[in-house]
Order: sequence, then C-alpha cells, then structure tokens
Amino acid sequence: MSEAARIRLLLGGLALAVAALFVLSLLTGPAATGFADALAGLFAGDRGPLALIMREIRLPRAILAAAIGATLGLSGAALQGYLRNPLAEPGLLGIGAAASLGAVLAIYTGLAAALPLGLPLAALAGAVLAVIVVQALAGASANGLTIILAGVAVSSFAAAATSLALNLSPNPFAALEIVFWMLGSLNDRSMTHVWLSLPFMAAGWAMLAALARPLDMLTLGEPAARSIGVDMARVRFLAVFGTAASVGAATAVAGAIGFVGLVVPHVLRPLVGARPSRLLPASALGGAALLLAADIAVRLLAPGRDLKLGVLTALIGAPFFLWLVFRYRRTLT
Repeated sequence: MSEAARIRLLLGGLALAVAALFVLSLLTGPAATGFADALAGLFAGDRGPLALIMREIRLPRAILAAAIGATLGLSGAALQGYLRNPLAEPGLLGIGAAASLGAVLAIYTGLAAALPLGLPLAALAGAVLAVIVVQALAGASANGLTIILAGVAVSSFAAAATSLALNLSPNPFAALEIVFWMLGSLNDRSMTHVWLSLPFMAAGWAMLAALARPLDMLTLGEPAARSIGVDMARVRFLAVFGTAASVGAATAVAGAIGFVGLVVPHVLRPLVGARPSRLLPASALGGAALLLAADIAVRLLAPGRDLKLGVLTALIGAPFFLWLVFRYRRTLT
C-alpha cells in the first residue's frame, strides 16, 4: 500500500470514528433512548420531552465536544510544527489561561449572573487580550522562543490573577463556581453556546489549515524556509491568531480542557510521517474523537456526580506527558 493510500485510510478511519462517537454521544445520558427514538426526537416537528432532550441538551453537547476536540488537536499540531517543539500545546501561548481569567472575573463580579452570555463573552475578551499582549511582548520580528516566553508570562500572570480572585472572593458559592468552571465541562451547554463559539472556532481552523504547506517547508529550518519564499510573519500571524480564535472560543464555552493538544499529535505523528500538512487534519479528527469519547466516559463513569471533562483528560494526559519526558530523556543519553 502506498503512503498516500495509507494516509487516506487513516483519515477515513478517524472520520468514521468521529461519526460513530458522535452518534453514541447522542444516545448517552440518564434518559435511555434507542437509535430510532433519538432520530425521531432530533428531526420530528413536535416539542415533546424527548425532542427537548435531544435538541437542547445532547445535540449541542455532541457538537461542542467534536468542535472543541478538533480545535485542541489541530492547534496543538500547528503549534508543534511552527515552534518545532514536540511539547508545544495550546496552553503554551497563555490564551486558555487568559480566557479562564476572563470567565473567573465574570463570575467574581456578578456579570455571569446578570447576563446569560456574560461568562463566555468575558472569556473571549480575555483570549483576545492575551493574544494582543503576546504579540506586543514578542515584537514584530519575534521568533519561536520569544513567543513561548511571552506566552509563559501571560499564562503566569493570568494564573496568579485567577488565584487572587479565588482568594479574595467574599462568596464561597462564587468561589466554588469558579473552581468547577475551571475544571472544564460540557454539561448544561445549549445551542446558544454552539452559535457563539463555532464561528470563532471555524475562523481559527481556516487560519491553521492555511499553515499546512508553510509548516512542511519549516521542517527544513527557518533560514531554508525563508529562502524558498515562506513569509514567516504571515506564518506567525496565522499560528498565533488561529490558535487564539479557536482555543479562546473553546475555553469560553467549556472551561479549561488540557492535554488533548499535546497527546493527539504525538499519538498520530508516527502514523502520518514527518509532514505537518498530513498531521493537521489527522490531529483535528483525532482530537474530536478523543474528546467525544472522554465526554461519553464522564457520563458513564459517574452519571450522578458530574465528573468534569477536564479532570478526565488530565488523568489521561499527565501520565502520557511523563512518558514523553522519559522517552526524550533516553534519546539524549
């Protein structure tokens, strides 16, 4: 089998896995429904209890799980290719931490209670502010190292400010809500959250997908890429702003969900070879499949305890991260 046919087979298999997990997500929940009943609830014209469950609870949850997983997988693969750092992931730029800070401030000040969309809009504002600060700190001629350092600075400040808000919160219920939101979850999300976040995520996907060929050229090194016509300023803009738009929107509606952008590209890279252009679509599909599976798992493992999605991905990702550390340490010795 040729390499191109193998890649097409892999992408087809991942797409089928995403479709199967999407359907399974629609069928998973405390209200047991068969496949035929679920379809009837989705497409029937009535507004009965089953239709409300399918359209207002399960469908937006499945859409967001697939979209956010694709966002995290795609942005992780793009950043690893751009920064040429196998441990790069979306949180490296501080966008997720800043979006979390915006949401925390919305809860702390009461904006989230006063406005139905106050929390996700504040989180989006935090993500936008983070990318502006990262760009300003890195400068016009920034390289990968300065962008990483700027992202670490923004992430550290956002984490400190979030801890301060928790420490000074006069209301223990607000503090509890902040902690729960930061753990990451898709529970109680509606189609309003889908329509708010999906345009930003789609815009980010388009920018990151445009990096496919430049990232292939960048594997030769930055001087060689420049010599064959790659515009590094454009590559940096697409990588940073594409990640900001997609990951910021994902964090705004789901909270902090970590490790997906790190784990998925590493798992799929040996299967697609060294070309980032092949890894980008594979990571998007793999991220969607992973987060759909994780969201199904949290509903099955603890149906009455509201196990947070970010907790489960961290339990998966942290041991994987440690394995990566030992693996790369062995290659250096």
